[in-house]
Amino acid sequence: MDYGIHLTLTGEWKTYPFRPVLPPHQVPTLVDKNGHLFPKRSQIRDHATTDEVRLELKAQIDFALSLGLKPSHLDSHMYTLGVRQDLLDLYRELGEYYQLPVLLNKELIAYTGEDPSLFSFPRNQCFDKVFMASYKEFENKGLSAFYDRLLTQLPAGVSMVLIHPALKSAEMKQITLDHPNFGAAWRSEEAAYFSSEECKEKLAKNKIELVHWKSPQVLSLLGA
Repeated sequence: MDYGIHLTLTGEWKTYPFRPVLPPHQVPTLVDKNGHLFPKRSQIRDHATTDEVRLELKAQIDFALSLGLKPSHLDSHMYTLGVRQDLLDLYRELGEYYQLPVLLNKELIAYTGEDPSLFSFPRNQCFDKVFMASYKEFENKGLSAFYDRLLTQLPAGVSMVLIHPALKSAEMKQITLDHPNFGAAWRSEEAAYFSSEECKEKLAKNKIELVHWKSPQVLSLLGA
């Protein structure tokens, strides 16, 4: 299976807070008074020290590896590692240390609210394009209409479509309480779309090849 480690510095859910892997007292700039990770990226941007981020993220990766997992890449929850240049540099450093590709893309930096023109990293280690639905699209015509249009207009090259599929359930509704963007309805709509015959037919009609992080096309693109 193709899966990565979702490096996590923030926990945005109202009733489902995240804790660091390390004891909170070892990473005090990453947690609130209850020992939970901050809910907002800006709190990491403004408070986190690079050394503590390094300690926590190495602990997350080492814990995953200790379970016998063999990840194909490292990515970043809410792309929080894209809010400061030193954190983006650390992200690359971790990728090199563990010999795993990382997700670099200036559009994702813009998604965090930061100015991507102020950041630097090798352009030859980036995905050509990254796409993700917005709340406006979800609220208006729905995600299926967005993905139908996207798959018809997908540009040449290696693109990433970021989705968050999940089955609708009482548990998912509770986790995503008061969070309509990427909430339970959003996730179930994506799960239904990307497991549908219509989606399969649209991929074939538009000659879209599905690849994974271990594919030669991706490894070549990222210089891995």
